[in-house]
Amino acid sequence: MAANPWLLDPDRALPAEPTQRAIAREIHDVVADLPIVSMHGHIAVETIRDNESFGDPAELFVIPDHYLVRMLVSQGYRHNQLGVAPVDPRAGEPAEADHRKVWRIFCENWKLYRGTPTRYWLEHELVEIFGITQVPSADTADDIYDELLETLARPEFRIRELFDRFNIEMLSTTDFADSDLSAHAQLAAEGWGERVVPTFRPDALFYPDREQWGRDIRSLSARSGVDVADYSGFLEALRERRFAFAAAGARASDHGHVSADTTPLDRPDAARLFADALNGPLAPAAAAAFAANMLFETARMSLDDGLVMQLHPGVQRNHSEEISRVFGADKGFDIPVPVEFTRSLQPLLQAYGLEPRFRMILFTIDETVYSRELAPMAGVYPSVRLGAPWWFLDSPGGMARFRELVTDTAGFYNTSGFVDDTRAFASIPARHDLSRRMDAGFLAKLVAEHRLDIDEAIETAIDLAYKLPLQAYARLDA
Repeated sequence: MAANPWLLDPDRALPAEPTQRAIAREIHDVVADLPIVSMHGHIAVETIRDNESFGDPAELFVIPDHYLVRMLVSQGYRHNQLGVAPVDPRAGEPAEADHRKVWRIFCENWKLYRGTPTRYWLEHELVEIFGITQVPSADTADDIYDELLETLARPEFRIRELFDRFNIEMLSTTDFADSDLSAHAQLAAEGWGERVVPTFRPDALFYPDREQWGRDIRSLSARSGVDVADYSGFLEALRERRFAFAAAGARASDHGHVSADTTPLDRPDAARLFADALNGPLAPAAAAAFAANMLFETARMSLDDGLVMQLHPGVQRNHSEEISRVFGADKGFDIPVPVEFTRSLQPLLQAYGLEPRFRMILFTIDETVYSRELAPMAGVYPSVRLGAPWWFLDSPGGMARFRELVTDTAGFYNTSGFVDDTRAFASIPARHDLSRRMDAGFLAKLVAEHRLDIDEAIETAIDLAYKLPLQAYARLDA
């Protein structure tokens, strides 16, 4: 007898308590089909410009998804077994070329994802988007692979067609400071300029202890047309690039530092460090001081070009030097560290925290600072918004804890709305759906406890899902 087809419960991720579940269902029904505003992510703009197909199932689901890969690596699989190629063919074993084998490994290990947000996203993608009716397993791997292979070859499953099907109103890519922005220009010429916008990411330029820093400075100079021979030239080149990004539709800059330190340097000291860095990598402490100074300078620059400043510190990148050397960055070995915000951000907020032309959105994966530091900060400074649970916290538990910890102090309207922070395009609707369900559940609890009326809860859910991201990321020079 054939097994029953794989179906998803319509009440998944809603509260288990019956009264709250009924209220949450009513709230979620209102927001479920609202347009998606995806203001922080890592989809390559070229794939949208070229309207690429997704290739095969391993290329879509496994190889590019460090959430999925890291779980398999934790169980002893090697990156190359999962189709991940070394950055230098001489550095490690070649990637598995038979993607059906990669897919089988994933399906055989489906149980590893129990209880994780990855499981929720994958279920949504496979069932809701691609119509798969069998649960992944060793027995079903080949059947699912063949079905997906046929589906992915159909024109309605190319990225632009799915963009429309997902009801994405705006998607922001993340782009290096020296990007030529040509793909964005081509999309704009086709009428997509308000749908796909760039985000300015200058991190590589702010840490002069990086081995490639000198090369990146030369690239910045060439792209900006500014001779970056000294610190003044460096600042001018950054300003030029920021204005170029703003002209291309950018709403924000994005900064992923280890620390939240924003202590400015005296101009001569900053100039001296920059000059020293041109002659060789700085010591880590000096590089950290320069990076902190550049966060302060970023806030100053945002007053002129209107870009919203996103800051998400607190991750030690590339924890495994071997994995970084062989396979490059973003391979799942980024590990959170504790972060202090109150004193670190005081120099920047002393200068710009009350400035109407400045906005900063703060993210963290250190939950200990939500109620102690970030919610009080967002709850008083008009320039500060608190970003959504991000990266390791974009899970049902992480989202629930976020609302519990920050709402008392910051309310709902000092938060930014959800960001999906994904490289996996097909997961975008799944991630936003989970966020909307968790917010519906939290609001339902307030209604059940007679702390909100149902009409207020529905209005708040609409704002969280749709209106707040548009407002939080609105350019302040517009």
